[in-house]
Amino acid sequence: MTAVKIYGADWCEETQLTLSHLDELGVKYEYLNLDDDEKAAAWVRHQNDGKEKKPTIDIGGIILTNPSNAELDIALKENSLL
Repeated sequence: MTAVKIYGADWCEETQLTLSHLDELGVKYEYLNLDDDEKAAAWVRHQNDGKEKKPTIDIGGIILTNPSNAELDIALKENSLL
């Protein structure tokens, strides 16, 4: 099981920037495209007060919504993934 899950959309610039950042860091992740996965989209809405915010990230149970690279890096470090 992957400790990092990215919930986003292929057309979403913020999602693509987050994926690029993780790729540059060499962090492995699971990407769930909300346009193709209604269960994942429902989970994101549940996490964000009914809004489908992209990207929403689950790092070992820490939920981040559209974080900056610095916020993402902190969560990765807290989970010993960076």
